[in-house]
Amino acid sequence: MSASDAMTTVQAVRSMLLLMPRLVGRAKRLPIPPALRGLDLAPRHLALLAHLQYDGPLTVSQLADRLEVAPTTVSLMVGDLSRQGVLTRQEDDADRRRRIVAIASDYAAPISEWLSGTATAWTEVLDGLTPAERATIVTTMRAFEAALDRHTST
Repeated sequence: MSASDAMTTVQAVRSMLLLMPRLVGRAKRLPIPPALRGLDLAPRHLALLAHLQYDGPLTVSQLADRLEVAPTTVSLMVGDLSRQGVLTRQEDDADRRRRIVAIASDYAAPISEWLSGTATAWTEVLDGLTPAERATIVTTMRAFEAALDRHTST
């Protein structure tokens, strides 16, 4: 970045305030595959499905840790998606008290298709960066989320 490309904090904030609604709007316009259209999926479901897509089958506790929510919240989402046939729950061979949650085979391809739009865009952008630059972006996004929580909590 050259000196002429440098931004003040005020300029950067202005740019981000204008950019974020456009990003969210574009993400919301990603076409939902026909198999998923009638399921009334919310952003919280998308995050859960993304973890299962990229990390493979997980327990409710593991999903709760990754989503940073209470296990009861994940249990409710898993129950809802299981009733709709999107997820399966199987007994954990290592501990029969636990259930392993996975994407049902009929929904694996549509979920992959749905997630691929943003994954492809992120891959295109992040591939051109150094590992340190990628880490900075992820760290910044997490810090923004935390700051937003602090300033919007009641």
